[in-house]
Amino acid sequence: MSSMDDIKPVEIVINGKTRLFDVDTPELPDWITKSAMASGGYPYDKKLNKDVFKAELEKLQIELVKVQTWQQGSGKRVIVLFEGRDAAGKGGAIHETRAYMNPRTARIVALTKPTETESGQWYFQRYISHFPTKGEFVLFDRSWYNRAGVEPVMGFCTPAEYEHFLKQVPPFEKLIVDEGIVLFKIWLEIGQEMQLMQFHQRRHDPLKVWKLSPMDIEALSRWDDYTEKRDRMLTETHKGKAPWTVILGNDRRRARLNLIRHILTQLDYTGKDEKAIGEIDGKILKSEHHFLKS
Repeated sequence: MSSMDDIKPVEIVINGKTRLFDVDTPELPDWITKSAMASGGYPYDKKLNKDVFKAELEKLQIELVKVQTWQQGSGKRVIVLFEGRDAAGKGGAIHETRAYMNPRTARIVALTKPTETESGQWYFQRYISHFPTKGEFVLFDRSWYNRAGVEPVMGFCTPAEYEHFLKQVPPFEKLIVDEGIVLFKIWLEIGQEMQLMQFHQRRHDPLKVWKLSPMDIEALSRWDDYTEKRDRMLTETHKGKAPWTVILGNDRRRARLNLIRHILTQLDYTGKDEKAIGEIDGKILKSEHHFLKS
């Protein structure tokens, strides 16, 4: 698939039933619109009220500014990894988290595909070069976990490279934490029908159409493969010093509030206002993700 003009309807399987999805169709079919919010077992049937969201978000963003001031005094380093399926809300969550932080010391890292030189390096090497120095807060829009998801699913790495990565990640992340860097690993989960709705909105919004790629559409028919890779990734890399936090993201507003609350709760910064942070919604945030099988 070379361009968005080449996109054709895709056969996908949802709840055991084969459906034909055409992202170019002007109107979404009822089977998507009626089930999008509840898809993936989402616990709420409506979005959080917009005014409530904005009021709560402002309180949390004030706390994030305090975090940055504390970092400048203490030299503490923070990394937040944002992972999830396409259209899970990673970009928006990153934007709301960093919105009022000083961009000089709060950086977003969103790497393109490796150069020829980077392809010949140790896999983690190009990510390490973007790690924080003292006082920095770094947000990765996708990370080294590309090798645990999109790369094996789409054939961008070999099976041997995939297996080697899963073995190397736990000791690699242990080194990061032992170095004194605070590491957050966030998985934003989205239901299948909600993903289709988001893709359709992007396709028909001239301000967001750039977010949709032919590869996104191609990946729609590989939902189960992505699910299998997600489950194995979380199972094998959910370790004591570097655990995953799963956040259900069908409602972007609830997801972003609880994500930021989680980060703030885990940091012991100066001037912390517990009341402003508020309570984490246990229906939305899963400290020990619900994909793990006992």
